[in-house]
This record gives sequence, structure tokens and C-alpha cells, in this order.
Amino acid sequence: MNGLITMVYRQVKRFVNARSRLVMSIVQPIIWFVFFGMGWSRAFSFPGARQMFGGLDYLSYLASGMVAMTILTGSFMSGISVIWDKQFGFLKETLVAPASRKEVIIGRALGDSLVVVFQSLVILTLMFFLAPGLNPYGVVPAVLYGLMLALGFASIGIALSTKLSSMEGFQMIVNLITMPLLFLSGIFYPINTMPDWMKVLAYLDPATYAVDGMRYWLTGVSSIDPALDIGLLTVLTVIFLVFAAKVFEEATIED
Repeated sequence: MNGLITMVYRQVKRFVNARSRLVMSIVQPIIWFVFFGMGWSRAFSFPGARQMFGGLDYLSYLASGMVAMTILTGSFMSGISVIWDKQFGFLKETLVAPASRKEVIIGRALGDSLVVVFQSLVILTLMFFLAPGLNPYGVVPAVLYGLMLALGFASIGIALSTKLSSMEGFQMIVNLITMPLLFLSGIFYPINTMPDWMKVLAYLDPATYAVDGMRYWLTGVSSIDPALDIGLLTVLTVIFLVFAAKVFEEATIED
């Protein structure tokens, strides 16, 4: 248990000591929201456009998606710190330490997830000023969906980075995976407007269930049963966490 708490504390402290990370995590989704969201909101201002987005204006529809995007990209990219630790020798110390590797990996994923969720709360606070249709009473359950999303993708990011030694290679792979996940998840447009083949891929995307659940609690609009969203998201998160723990347990000092 000490290993888990230590890793959570370490990951959070690293974030506190690197304030530029908070700034950068805010800038990207705000740029998307302002230039993409506000641009398209004018295009969707014609009569009947709200019906496409469940009765919402486009900015309110997009706002919850921007929060989810912050979590997905931030948690996935958190794995880069593993490669950083490899290069500076900290990972080697972790692998030979008496602490359970399962505790270490869970603590690392949880610490990174808490950091990303905090970043998303900053974004969400800004969204309340930019989008008129958000429900403040839905913040707590929306954060729960966000935490599940963060834990799942932080686990995958850590598992992937455990097998890699190049930061550039890791970033390329993450970008290659992340972009389709973002566009398939319903962040930018409803799943029911997609071609049939894209709908199939969308329902295979774990982020879809987080985006849909967060949107339900923040706006009252969803395309999937919220109970199914959180159920599938929890199962997938556990699977990803177990997978990451297995990869980390099998890692050698040479890795």
C-alpha cells in the first residue's frame, strides 16, 4: 500500500512542480473550442440544427466533449514520464524496489489520472462561461466518468511506454491512436450521423462511453443508456489496468 501512495504522491507532486503542464493542457482544448467550435456553431445556426444535437446548441454539445478530449489526450500522454524515468534511472530503482509492482503501476496510473481530472475541471469551469447549456449539478457524476476514462488510458499509456525507449516514437504512436479515437467518440458530431461502418468503430471506442456519459450529466443529452456507459467504461478500465500491471510486472531492468 505504501508503494501505491508514494507513486500517487510523486506523480501529483511532479505536476505541481511543472506549472507549464497546466497551461499547455488548457490552451489546446480552448483553441479547439474557440476556432473549431465557434466556427462551426455559426454553420449550425440554421433552423432545425439543434435537433441534430439533441436540442443543444453546438457549443454546449461540444463543451463536454472538450473536457473528455483533455482527459483522453492527457492521460494517454502521461506514459511519456515512464520513458523519462528510464532515461534518468528512476524506473530501474522502481523495478528492483521491494514494493509490489502492482501497487506501483496502480499508484502511477491513479496519480496521473488525478492530475488529468484536475486539468479537466479547469477546462470545465471555463466551459461554463463559454457554453450556455451546461448543468452544474452534473459535474460530480461527470467527473466519475472522466476518472474512469483517465485510469483506462493512463494504464494503456504506461503499458506502451514500458516497452518503448524513444519519446518521439511514443508520441507518434499515441498521436496515431488518439486521433481516430477522438473523431469516433462523438466529441465533435453525433454517432447517429456517422456512416454505418464508422458507427461500428465508434461503439468499439472506449472513449465513446465516457463522452456520452459526461454529456448526459452535463447537458441531459445522450445516445446510449448512461448506466451502460458507466458499466462498460468500468469493465474496460479494469481490463486496461490489469493489462498494464501484467506488462509492468514482466518488465526487466534492461527494458
